[in-house]
Amino acid sequence: MKGFARSTLVAGISLAMMASANASDFADMDPVTLRLAHVVNEQDGFHIAAMKFQELVQARTEGAVSVDLYPNASLGDERTLLEGMQIGTVDMGVITNGPVANFVEEMAVFELPFLFPSPEAAYGVLDGPIGQELLDKLAEVNLKGLAYAERGFRNLTNSERPVETPADMDGLRIRVMENPVYVDTFRELGANAIPMAWTEALTAMQQGTIDGQENPVNVIHSFKLNETQTYMTLTRHTYAPAIFVMGMPIWNQLPEPAQEVLVQAAQEAAEHERRVNADMEAEQLAELRESGMQIIDDADLEAFQAAVAPVYETYGEQFGDYLTRIREAME
Repeated sequence: MKGFARSTLVAGISLAMMASANASDFADMDPVTLRLAHVVNEQDGFHIAAMKFQELVQARTEGAVSVDLYPNASLGDERTLLEGMQIGTVDMGVITNGPVANFVEEMAVFELPFLFPSPEAAYGVLDGPIGQELLDKLAEVNLKGLAYAERGFRNLTNSERPVETPADMDGLRIRVMENPVYVDTFRELGANAIPMAWTEALTAMQQGTIDGQENPVNVIHSFKLNETQTYMTLTRHTYAPAIFVMGMPIWNQLPEPAQEVLVQAAQEAAEHERRVNADMEAEQLAELRESGMQIIDDADLEAFQAAVAPVYETYGEQFGDYLTRIREAME
């Protein structure tokens, strides 16, 4: 916790130093409207983060920069959005870390199972030097990383049976993000891991062509997965960040004061979303229980951790020294 407090303080100081933009900087600026897209609905944490960002940017640029929001995958799935940002057909988005890692593979280090023991541990790393270094790497693929919002700790749901140990997952058809770390994690747990876009997964669950999926409580609640998924196991197997990310084509067109506002607003919106997610989770779990969903909160997590050890053997070297540095930062 001390590390979290220290890194938050450092982040706060750096943001304060950046916050040099003022209204006069935007008096002569041609107005710009940014199109911010994401793939989830208006009840989701991504939209909460996006609305806060919209509000902050509008106020701090005196309306010189406005933000239009495109939820519900209306501009495409997450890979399509990122590719659009690269070529300038989409301006920005709040994008789950897994798809971003397909563009900068080191980002997938955050996806390693059971890496972060708590939200605070994750925030300390993401808001510190390691997180910033990886955001900066996005520039190599024509993207600009602004800040880390969150998808959150992911949990397993399925329509077939209660899952209390890895053995209970044998043969379950589980949708995972299109990211090799997720695929290998669930294969090691004995599931039939099926990578697919989220919009396709919703249909597949309704049709029964897959048995389950894994996502944070807020996603399970906001998409009413209890209607197709009878069981949820609180595995908290992965902490998934989400990234406020822009395309370099639009970023490079903006004057420096506007860039400063966007970075600061993204960080503040991300921290706002984290607080909202934490406040809402207990209430969401209670509502899911009341709806009849069976929630397993005493699964054998040590057995799950042991089962995914090969994932670290497979990917440990791929991430260079990031895994070592993350572990040291949390000590």
